[in-house]
Amino acid sequence: MIDKDLLSMQEARALVRAARKAQAEFCQLGQEKVDEVVKAVSEATAACASELASEAVEETGFGKSHDKRIKNLLASQKVYDSIRDMKTIGLLRDDTERRVMEIAVPVGVIAGIVPSTNPTSTTIYKSLIALKAGNAIVFTPHPSATKCIGHTVEIIKEALTRCGVSSDLVSSISVPTMEGSAELMRICDLILATGGPGMVKAAYSSGTPALGVGAGNVPAFIERSAKIQDAVAKIMSSKTFDNGTICASEQSIVTERCIADKVRNALVAQGGYFLEGEKLEKVKRIMERGNGSMNPKIVGRDALTIARLAGIEVPANTRLLISDEPGIGPKYPFSKEKLTALLGFYVVEDWHEACEVCTRLLENCGIGHSLAIHSQNKEIIKEFGLKKPVSRILVNTPSTQGAVGISTSLFPSFTLGCGTVGGSATSDNVTPLNLINIRRVAYGLESGDIWQPRNCQPHAGRVCTGSTLQPCYGTAAPQPKTDNLDISAITAMIVEELKKSMQN
Repeated sequence: MIDKDLLSMQEARALVRAARKAQAEFCQLGQEKVDEVVKAVSEATAACASELASEAVEETGFGKSHDKRIKNLLASQKVYDSIRDMKTIGLLRDDTERRVMEIAVPVGVIAGIVPSTNPTSTTIYKSLIALKAGNAIVFTPHPSATKCIGHTVEIIKEALTRCGVSSDLVSSISVPTMEGSAELMRICDLILATGGPGMVKAAYSSGTPALGVGAGNVPAFIERSAKIQDAVAKIMSSKTFDNGTICASEQSIVTERCIADKVRNALVAQGGYFLEGEKLEKVKRIMERGNGSMNPKIVGRDALTIARLAGIEVPANTRLLISDEPGIGPKYPFSKEKLTALLGFYVVEDWHEACEVCTRLLENCGIGHSLAIHSQNKEIIKEFGLKKPVSRILVNTPSTQGAVGISTSLFPSFTLGCGTVGGSATSDNVTPLNLINIRRVAYGLESGDIWQPRNCQPHAGRVCTGSTLQPCYGTAAPQPKTDNLDISAITAMIVEELKKSMQN
């Protein structure tokens, strides 16, 4: 009988050993060769974007092939365009004025944790940024997405071989288990974690440096000055993109009472269906498992599928199922992250109350991630920017597309840091520059350029004179004068005393 856990652990060790050897050679090839490899991987994965998208939907059951294709192209094409001219190998800069050189040092072998919601796009993205920084990467796939992730890795390996570098630079555990993943995280140099809260927590608890992301319980505030039809259209396009599988998708709408009816009407006109009574209760019953986590049977599903699973009837044009949620917290499932076609709805009196509600929603398992605001009032937008506990605020744009860099100028990324407030080591959209160390070579300055303390005061036993510290005789006692000292006489006296002591 085969022990899958032991097999997975052994495979992790073997893959890391091979990756270390390949990475040590790869990072010595120089920026030009590394860029050639990155370009080849980008082109190879972009050419297979549609095929990989279909495989991901077929294997996991999550999302839409059309949207996953877009995500694959974002990961391959736009990520490449964003990193193409980035300096990541060798000497980064030589500041002759400050006499400091900065040298890029790859972190080594990266453990790539890949979720089932965005399997192929995350694999492409992480491979490109790891290679661009001179690293190797070993993936531990979600068990329900092993085949499509494995195929993505094979496409990348073929591109590496065509470039004349080791295919061991990118690999994936073929028998993923929790024990194998734990072993990989233990022996690698850095963990790049994208996945469920449990896996990300395990990454940070492994003892290995990690860059992880938290849940994204994103509120979308529609303020009274917003262009309502446009705001609702953008929220609908974002929340239905790949059936809501990106953690930056909107989870709740917060709007002011003075425009609430207009927002409701716009949602209904664009395919939103407000659940009430028994229909709402039936949907709530299938939203979560006993421990309060999302029911995987509804993750990444469209509204009609969820309605069918719940045993309710909704209009044929329904795109989102919406609930007026009366509260926020564990007892209110529509106030949580819902990676599917479900949306909470909150009505407030003004933007001040909206601030409070949005913060409470973020604190309900989404703090540090993202927030969307639709408004024409620059002062209110500024207030949200100054005070909301998130790493990115998306203004008048779909939250999903904005956060990952499709509809904004943010770096295209499938690893969206939540900052320390969200338990992450970074608040960045992670780039290759997050995957290198910087070695600094600092030359000593000329004496005239050495920093001197301002308003130097004498202190116990020492005093600052010029660029050195000299004995201090205190502020009251002056230093003895040496103008009339007979140095020869003093020396003769000392020599005489030494002779006497030697005779005794």
